[in-house]
Amino acid sequence: MGVAGHNDPLLGETTCGSLLQELQLIWDEVGESDDDRDKMLLQLEQECLDVYRRKVDQASSSRARLLQQLANSKSELTRLLSSLGELSISGVIPDKTTGTIKEQLAATSPFLEQLCRKREKRVKEFADVQLQIQTIRGEIAGTLQVGDHLEMPHVNEDDLSMKRLNEFLFELQALQKEKSDRLHKILDFVSSVHDLCSVLGMDFLATVTEVHPSLNDSVGAHSKSVSDETISRLSKMVTELKEEKVKRLGKIQALASQLTELWNLMDATVEERQLFDHVTCNMSSTLDRVTVPGALALDVIEQAELEVERLDQLKASRMKDIAFKRQTELEDIYAQAHIAIDTSAARDRILSVIDSSMFEPSELLADMENQILKAKEEASSRKDILEKVDRWMLACEEESWLEDYSRDDNRYSATRGAHLNLKRAEKARVLVNKIPAIVDMLVAKTQAWEQEHNTSFTYDGVALLAMLDEYRILRQEKEEEKRRMRDQKKINDQLAAEQEKLFGSKPSPARPQSAKKMPGPRANGGAVNGTPNRRLSVQQQNGVRSASRDGRRESVRPSAPVNYVAIAKDDAASQASST
Repeated sequence: MGVAGHNDPLLGETTCGSLLQELQLIWDEVGESDDDRDKMLLQLEQECLDVYRRKVDQASSSRARLLQQLANSKSELTRLLSSLGELSISGVIPDKTTGTIKEQLAATSPFLEQLCRKREKRVKEFADVQLQIQTIRGEIAGTLQVGDHLEMPHVNEDDLSMKRLNEFLFELQALQKEKSDRLHKILDFVSSVHDLCSVLGMDFLATVTEVHPSLNDSVGAHSKSVSDETISRLSKMVTELKEEKVKRLGKIQALASQLTELWNLMDATVEERQLFDHVTCNMSSTLDRVTVPGALALDVIEQAELEVERLDQLKASRMKDIAFKRQTELEDIYAQAHIAIDTSAARDRILSVIDSSMFEPSELLADMENQILKAKEEASSRKDILEKVDRWMLACEEESWLEDYSRDDNRYSATRGAHLNLKRAEKARVLVNKIPAIVDMLVAKTQAWEQEHNTSFTYDGVALLAMLDEYRILRQEKEEEKRRMRDQKKINDQLAAEQEKLFGSKPSPARPQSAKKMPGPRANGGAVNGTPNRRLSVQQQNGVRSASRDGRRESVRPSAPVNYVAIAKDDAASQASST
């Protein structure tokens, strides 16, 4: 078998032909036989075939690998496109099915690399979103403390589509909103705890960090715990602090009331009271209005308690003065209500109670407070009738003045102030005409009061109905006296006329007998000019003051002289007539 070969002058290399020619020259020189030469050529040819066969096999294997690589690339493209939710492969890479394998690989590789980079980016986005979701869930559940770091979560690379990513993002937004709402709620709770601790005089940081250390002011808002347990404990703490505030406010108000009462009992100075203005200023405050820092602190309560205890001890030593002061207050109430009481007996009883071995100051003061309360209630029930009595008294005084004024022969003379007396007389006549109606109304109201309270209504110790009955009788006698005097005047006028006819001259008129005044309640229970003054006699007998603190006049107005100008009475009469 001959193998053609030659030296390629262009390449300047040794070829198979030149080597075979050189081998034949060597064989000729050696003297190899033709058979040996044929064997050696056959062997050489077989070795060449083996080399070619190996090269073909290698090329075939390389082609197979390229085909597999191309198939793998297409499969990976398909998988990536499916995972990323992209369009089909035909819409991503050009059609290279007719080109060589390497051309097809060259056309696929850039898109595959692009999709791989996109997948890596998408995986990172998924991992970041899922990590945030797991972190917020852990913070809400309380299984993860703020600031702790979780391992990067496993991402399912089979579904990296934007739809799935948007679902995770929507879930993350919902969790972020929930965390934000929880954070606002926690901050509101923390603010409430701060305000309550400030009012109660408590350490805010020590109190709030008992719930969770992250609630410290030095920790940023977004680093605070938002777990269910933290919110629950904060809510419970706010409730407990509010209950404590209510409890302390009630105690402060009770102490402030006690302090005020004790100060009033012992006539404490303004300087002494100002020392506890921070306590008494909250005596009538509502819970929401108490916001001053330390207003309900324990040391403030303790300070007020010590002051109350000190004043209680001082009160015991000054009990006699305090009790007599209360008794004076009670007597004033009864005096204003025109209720007669035995003041000396009441004061003797107080002295006996204080001097007894079983004396208890609080019981005595409580008993006197009850008496004052009952006296005020009784005075309140008598107020309407007493106002009517005052009106009746005023009308009777005006009636007495009017009678004196009517007997004055010079009342119409042009003297100074005469016109004022004329105006007063006009108003007095209007008021006097109302006296019967005033008395009837007063009797009806008094009877209704007595029926309601099942007791007699007394005025300075005298039954009011008896005074009214006596006044009616006296008024009736007065009217009869007036009629008798009018009849007598007619008879005198007739006698004068007859004498004038008989003697031809008019005799000097006899001086008319003055009208009889109604006896009134002086010291013996009578009346002056119909003015009921029985209360004066009772006051003189019982030692009750003749004038009460509200300015009511207890004495009868004296008869006015001729042309007496009484401006005050003029005003009083006008008020009475208007009512």
